[in-house]
Amino acid sequence: MKKKKIILNDQDFKRIITRMSHEIIEKHKGTKNLALVGIQTRGDFLAKRLADQIRKIEAVTLPVGSMDINMYRDDWTKISHQPIVRPSNIPFSVDDMDIILVDDVLFTGRTIRAAMDALMDFGRPSRIELAILIDRGHRELPIQADYKGLSINTEHQDMINVLVAEHDKQDMVYIEQDAI
Repeated sequence: MKKKKIILNDQDFKRIITRMSHEIIEKHKGTKNLALVGIQTRGDFLAKRLADQIRKIEAVTLPVGSMDINMYRDDWTKISHQPIVRPSNIPFSVDDMDIILVDDVLFTGRTIRAAMDALMDFGRPSRIELAILIDRGHRELPIQADYKGLSINTEHQDMINVLVAEHDKQDMVYIEQDAI
């Protein structure tokens, strides 16, 4: 039996996106040479939200791309014999850009490693950073977030579920844990 606990609601989402946007602007001293690339599916929507918030703050529209990393995963044969591959859409040159990869949950680090491999097929960025909504620990690779919404302690078997309004009709993050 699993118990479900809400970690973030829609208002928490808005505050986190606003804070992370300010952190990005502050660290980069503006938005020059900056672009966001969301990891499909929910990272894509989060990247668009960050870009929208940065536009409201700085009056600058950042380039935003979307990337499917399924064929770059080291575990894709364990997930499915026929992985669903969606098109990536990076409508700008990544060469010499500061790219911020955006994803919903950072867990083992393997998704981010795959995303970096996929991004390099598009060109050579000058820098790659990582923005994450939830950092849940349990890294298997030496990868960390440059910008994070929330760090939470989890058990390895816990499930973190991120819902975004654009895809799931609501903004919410909840954890499913084994009931004791």
